[in-house]
Amino acid sequence: MNATEGRRRKRPTPGQPTGRKARPRTTSREEKGEAIRRGAINVFILFHLIAITCVAVPTDFSALNNVRELVEPYMLWTGLFQRWDMFAPDPPTVNSYVKAVVISRDRHIQVWSFPRMEELGFGERYRKERYRKFLEVLPQQQNAPLWPDVARHVARQFNSQTDPPDKVVLIEFQSDIHPGAEGSPDPTPRPSVFYEDYLQPGELR
Repeated sequence: MNATEGRRRKRPTPGQPTGRKARPRTTSREEKGEAIRRGAINVFILFHLIAITCVAVPTDFSALNNVRELVEPYMLWTGLFQRWDMFAPDPPTVNSYVKAVVISRDRHIQVWSFPRMEELGFGERYRKERYRKFLEVLPQQQNAPLWPDVARHVARQFNSQTDPPDKVVLIEFQSDIHPGAEGSPDPTPRPSVFYEDYLQPGELR
């Protein structure tokens, strides 16, 4: 065998791999499925960009209000809603939080504190941020139909067969925000009862 013959490559036998991996052919069905997937992702992103912009933009006109009415239930359900009044032109002037007092049948008193973002770690704040938004609007009179359900939810945390909850009181605490008053002691929160009622037998089942 001479040097030229030694440099010749051997032909692979039938069925033997050549060392190069052939790219798998994509069928038209796979390509169509990928196009649908990408299209669905783009529609999802575009919808949320439009919805968030329409809900948050500090402007009111007929067409915009119509879009808001369509997307607002979804935005409330997902917790994506945001109002510009948090920043301008009239940002909130009070800090508020809600507590519940549960009085049992034997007159034992328990206090339930709803999650407060300033008392939670970063991970918990991320998961429970919706509590803050919920509690900001809960004491408003327009949300009065929710109060009995909230009271029952709290009462279930202290339910006992020997000493069941008898009454629930929901209290909002508010303290004024003083811009530029850094370093000054926090004002004492003002309590305000916005709901109290007795529980009926069987309500906590």
